[in-house]
Amino acid sequence: MDVDERFDWEGRSIAWGRAGSGPPVVFCHGTPFSSRVWSRYADALSADFTVHLWDMPGYGESSMHPDHAVDFGAQAKAFAALLEHWGQDRPHVVAHDFGGAVSLRATLAEKAAYASLMLVDVVAIPPSGSPFFQFVKRYPTTLDELPPYIHEAILRAYVSAASHRGLREHELAELVAPWRTEAGQPAFYRQIAQYDEKFLAENERSLGDLSIPVKVLWGRDDAWIPPATGRRLAELIPGASYAEVPDAGHLMQYDAPVALATALREWLYF
Repeated sequence: MDVDERFDWEGRSIAWGRAGSGPPVVFCHGTPFSSRVWSRYADALSADFTVHLWDMPGYGESSMHPDHAVDFGAQAKAFAALLEHWGQDRPHVVAHDFGGAVSLRATLAEKAAYASLMLVDVVAIPPSGSPFFQFVKRYPTTLDELPPYIHEAILRAYVSAASHRGLREHELAELVAPWRTEAGQPAFYRQIAQYDEKFLAENERSLGDLSIPVKVLWGRDDAWIPPATGRRLAELIPGASYAEVPDAGHLMQYDAPVALATALREWLYF
């Protein structure tokens, strides 16, 4: 499924796509990824649902203007505006990684209404941020000037580490492609530099206000965010369910596609 439509919002061009018919389902990607991590799942579900994909501003095929904020707060506002643009009231939302914090903030702070929320290996509550994140935050503009071949080597090593089983070459190439362009290299480091845990702390304080069905799904072998964080997240959300998928790392979409597809169908057909 492609994101070949455009929504202009506060100077940003947000790439999005829609397919199918039935109850609405919206997929949110994380960092440093794009809607591509969900495209196969969107295709599979479009027979029974109206499925929406989008690339956050600063990611994928959306605009990457250096003057535009790409932090959690800005992305949550963009998501709420996009839902309004679509005319979607109470869609089912499925989020991965950074998309978890964005979707949570969009409903907790921006008052976007969901039918349900499924959180897959998400960034949602503190603490977070790898040693690499901390390094980039100290030297964001310096890394903009890396020779492209060094930048690509960093990208490939970083993204590869998110998978437990290992990514196939075409999968890895697709995931790093948006960051290899002239605009993509500084955008990659900019989104890390603007990563601010204050938004996660604000989310955590409000999780008890959630009153929608929530499922937290985690890769048992997630090397980026340990399952203990997922369990704690589920405990903070009233009535949330929690499950782990064996032999899956942070990129469950690639490590355990059958298990993830099964969990999605079981959740969305509840």
